[in-house]
Amino acid sequence: MVDGTPAIQDVAVVVGEAARTPFGTLPDGRVVEEVTLSNGTLTARIITWGAALRCLDVPDRDGHPADVLLGYADLGAYLDHPQYFGVSVGRYANRIRGGRFSLDGRDYTLPTNDGPNTLHGGPDGFDRRLWQVESVEGGTTPSVTLRYVSPDGEGGFPGTLTASVTYTLAAPDTLRIAYSATTDRPTIVNLTNHSYFNLAGEASGRPVLDHVVTIPAERYTPVDATQIPTGEFAPVAGTPFDFRQPRSLGARIRDGREVQLLRGHGYDHNYVISEKPAEALRLVARVEDPASGRVLEVASTAPGVQLYSGNMLDATSVGKSGLAYRQSDAFAIEPELFPDTPNQPGFGSARLDPGGTFRNVITYRFPPPSSPDRTGR
Repeated sequence: MVDGTPAIQDVAVVVGEAARTPFGTLPDGRVVEEVTLSNGTLTARIITWGAALRCLDVPDRDGHPADVLLGYADLGAYLDHPQYFGVSVGRYANRIRGGRFSLDGRDYTLPTNDGPNTLHGGPDGFDRRLWQVESVEGGTTPSVTLRYVSPDGEGGFPGTLTASVTYTLAAPDTLRIAYSATTDRPTIVNLTNHSYFNLAGEASGRPVLDHVVTIPAERYTPVDATQIPTGEFAPVAGTPFDFRQPRSLGARIRDGREVQLLRGHGYDHNYVISEKPAEALRLVARVEDPASGRVLEVASTAPGVQLYSGNMLDATSVGKSGLAYRQSDAFAIEPELFPDTPNQPGFGSARLDPGGTFRNVITYRFPPPSSPDRTGR
C-alpha cells in the first residue's frame, strides 16, 4: 500500500491518456477547458470552471461503463443553475455560522447564501471561479493540476490564498484528488470536492436510497435549526446516523421522530472520523449499489466527512442525460474539516498561516464489482 492506495495485483500496465479541449466560453470571453483522463478502466473529465469533476465513467459487474456523477452537458447550465456538481469548494467548505468569524482579534463578515449562514465560501466561492491549468500529464498515472489565486478580501476572507488541486488516476480503479493551499496572511481554509454520486449511473433514473452505506464513525455533530453544529460530539449508536455496519441509505431517512433528519431534510451531517487531520489516508466511507455491483470506497486525510443525501435536488436542474434531478437522485461524501470550525473551539482549527500548507487528499476507489448482495436492504 502506498499513500493509502491499495496495491493492484496481476494487472497489466496500461498507459493512460490525458487530453485537453475547450468546453465553453464565459460571458467575458475567457475559455473554460476540459481535461479528460483515462487509464483503460476509469475515465474522468475535469473542467476548469470550479475545478469540477464533471464525469467519471466506471464499469459495473459486467464490465459496462457508466458515468456515475451528476453534472451538466454544457457550460451554460453550470453558470445558470449552479448546484455544486463535482466542484472544488472553498475558501471554506460547508457552513460558517452567521457569515462571521474572528481571527487574531479581528472580526470578519462574509456574504451569506444559506439562510443566515455562509455555505461553501459564499455566493461567489471557488466553485464560481475559473481555475488555470498548471500541468497535464499522461503515462501510467495521468493527471491534471489546476490552480486558483484568491486575492486578499475576496469573499470577505483575509489573505491572498493560492489553491491547487491535482486529479490523478493513481491506479486502475482509483481517482486521487489532492488539494493544497498557501497564504500570505493568517486566514482560514477548508477545501474539498463536492461530487454527487449515483452508482447505478447518472442516466439510470434510479434513486440512491437502496445504496448500502458504511461510515466508520462512532460520533457525528448534530446541528441546530439552521444546520450549524451545536458543538456536541454525539454518539451514532441507537440513531439513524449509525452506519458502522452496512445499511441502505433509505432505511431510516424518513424517520420523522428524529429531529436531525427533519432539520436536514434527510442526511446532511458531519461524521467525526477523528478530531484532527491525519498524514496518511484512512477510509471514511464505503458505498455499494447492489444492482450494478459498483462499489465506492472514499479515503481521506481529513478529520470529518459530510454525508449528504441530495435533499435539495428539486427537478430544476436537467443533467447530462436529459433527466431532471430530484431529491435522493444522488449522494455526496465530502471529506473536510468540521462545519463552522472557526466558531467552534472544540472542533480544532481551520487556521492557515504564512509558511504553512493546507492539505486534503481524497481517493475514490472502485474495487472490482461484487456479486449481487442484499446486505442492509
